[in-house]
Amino acid sequence: MAHFTIRYFAAAADAALCEAETWELPAGSTVGELRDKLIERYGRPMDRVLQSGSFLVDGRVQRDGNAPLAGSMIDVLPAFAGG
Repeated sequence: MAHFTIRYFAAAADAALCEAETWELPAGSTVGELRDKLIERYGRPMDRVLQSGSFLVDGRVQRDGNAPLAGSMIDVLPAFAGG
């Protein structure tokens, strides 16, 4: 098992009802598996955020669902308006 700090920003924090939490996931988990688990836990509000949002995995943007969760810090970001 691997431990991850998951931080939520803006609408993602609203959907999760928190700004950060620690999760334990099986070694080798992927971004897509995390996405599914977030939707399972937080339902439709998180699903709406993740439809256009992205993940930062240790500071690197990751949108590929097959990418492994390497590192320990994951940020869940909604789509942001503006430039």
